[in-house]
Amino acid sequence: MAQIFISAGHGGFENGITDTGAKVDGITEAQEMISIRDLIVPELRSRGLKVLSVPDDLSLQDSISWINARNRNGDIALEIHLGAFQNTNVRGATAYYIASNEARKAHADLMLLALLRRVPQLPSLGGKPDTAAGMGRLAFCRQVAPPSILMELGYLTNDRDRSLLLSRRRDFALGLADGLASWSRTITGTPPPTTPTQPQLPTVNITVNGGAYEEQGIIVNNNSYVPIDLADRLGIDLAGKPDIRRVRYGNVVYIKTIDLREFNIAIGWDAASRTVQLKTQSTLTICPGLIDQIMGHGNASEVSLMMFLKNNNEKALRDFPDIHKIYRQEGVIEGVNYDIAFCQMCLETSFLRFGGDVKASQNNFASIGAIGGNAAGASFPSARIGVRAQIQHLKAYASKEPLVQEQVDPRFRFVSRGSAVLVDQLSGRWAADPNYGEKIMAMVRRLYESAKLL
Repeated sequence: MAQIFISAGHGGFENGITDTGAKVDGITEAQEMISIRDLIVPELRSRGLKVLSVPDDLSLQDSISWINARNRNGDIALEIHLGAFQNTNVRGATAYYIASNEARKAHADLMLLALLRRVPQLPSLGGKPDTAAGMGRLAFCRQVAPPSILMELGYLTNDRDRSLLLSRRRDFALGLADGLASWSRTITGTPPPTTPTQPQLPTVNITVNGGAYEEQGIIVNNNSYVPIDLADRLGIDLAGKPDIRRVRYGNVVYIKTIDLREFNIAIGWDAASRTVQLKTQSTLTICPGLIDQIMGHGNASEVSLMMFLKNNNEKALRDFPDIHKIYRQEGVIEGVNYDIAFCQMCLETSFLRFGGDVKASQNNFASIGAIGGNAAGASFPSARIGVRAQIQHLKAYASKEPLVQEQVDPRFRFVSRGSAVLVDQLSGRWAADPNYGEKIMAMVRRLYESAKLL
């Protein structure tokens, strides 16, 4: 019988410390997810389904290993979370699936539909590829062996979502149980073999920069995999990347194609010829090796910047109609990569939604001078001056060259000039978040993919 794995997000030990997740008014994300998980499990078992509950004291990586060690043909896996955001107006449920997998997208939509049938008052933010998450990838979607989905059941920081969750836990559990039962039925009987002793796997063709690659890839759980030797040929060293899932089939080791995206490889798919299409940076408009250098020229057009912003927040241009033009102009003047600056703004303001300590009226697009605890940070007289201050602050970190325009960045003199040439070096400097730079680069990749540059 196929198994259903259910993991309650957070609650385990991360770096020796209990991870409670988000916490609002004494309510912790971990405890709420455990409570809902504990309602889902008996409900599914009453329907004759086999359910395995991931132990609560495991870290994320240990949880993934626990699932993978017990994985069998036809299994599925779900992890449930709650969102938290500085803008307390943000609310709704989201289902994340591994990017470039249309079957998994359908499963994510199925799970959301089932949840909203039981809790129609909960808005749906839709199914999203894991590339839309803050880090640009989700381990639970990428590394879990069976088909997997990570769901955010609402926002703990939103009063209405929190009230729904506390008053209607059983309805949440029933909706998720309905979705899991339906999803399991669609998967049962679909073999995900990864060894030569199992049934034959479907194969796919591979092209690199338009040329045919001599080996074929395989399809496992609707994900395409390519031979690991191809990564070597592309100059990608995976030796220190244990988080990239590998499977062995026919005495060949394969990796998920989507994981090559983290190394700035553009990935396409031609359904008619069943071909995975890979393009390296050398064939793209992006200069090889310069994608994460703060000083340099941007690659996106003004239209691409505008559409990226509008597609992620349809109201973004209402208050800042020329913001995409301003970033391009100000970045070019100081020699700062305006794509990076623009994506930093998208990350810091949630695509100009604001809602935290910094208000839209401050024209502060990168939290300059904001230190949390209701400290509002700097204010600027116009959007252009606010963007200029951000560009100057980036230049302070990335270069020792003098400013071209009059200084408007109030913290320019406090920066150790040239201390952060690469985006990742902003982590722990511009923001305390150790993953700050990685989140900016995840946003840059999303921009380039939307603009067909990557």
